[in-house]
Amino acid sequence: MTSETIIRILREGLLLVLMLSAAPMLASMVVGLIVGIFQATTQIQEQTLSYVPKLIAVFVTLAVIGPWAVAQAVRFAALILNNISLVR
Repeated sequence: MTSETIIRILREGLLLVLMLSAAPMLASMVVGLIVGIFQATTQIQEQTLSYVPKLIAVFVTLAVIGPWAVAQAVRFAALILNNISLVR
């Protein structure tokens, strides 16, 4: 296995982590912004108010993209396991 192959695998792994974490993070940010605007307009300054909507948004997002995320992770794991035979 050459150094180019290792760099390619590391790059694909980091890109996969970014892709899999982008949707839940984006959902959490959008819900946090909406809750923040709601808190600012109503002058409710409860710190724990934003946690439950964010948590629900992240769980719903993970439920929606779950099958795709698992398929991508399995594809990457298969790529890694298939390349193990090339290690010397």
